[in-house]
Amino acid sequence: MSEPAYDADKTVDARGAACPGPLMDLIGAIKSADSGDIVQLLSDNEQSTTDVPEWAEESGNDLLELVETDDGYEFYVEKA
Repeated sequence: MSEPAYDADKTVDARGAACPGPLMDLIGAIKSADSGDIVQLLSDNEQSTTDVPEWAEESGNDLLELVETDDGYEFYVEKA
């Protein structure tokens, strides 16, 4: 596994979850986070690569980076 791109305040491991599970887990983590916190979402569901950026844009949160890894994807979202 590569070095994380950002120092996340919270990590949500949703690997193995069917859509929309990873996004729902991320939304829950963002709701309980403080403004400016970075939440890392780990997902191996390809649909997340569409769902998370769309949700981030609609919700006003900032998708800092999407990293493709050997076992899925890492999303770094900063709470607005």
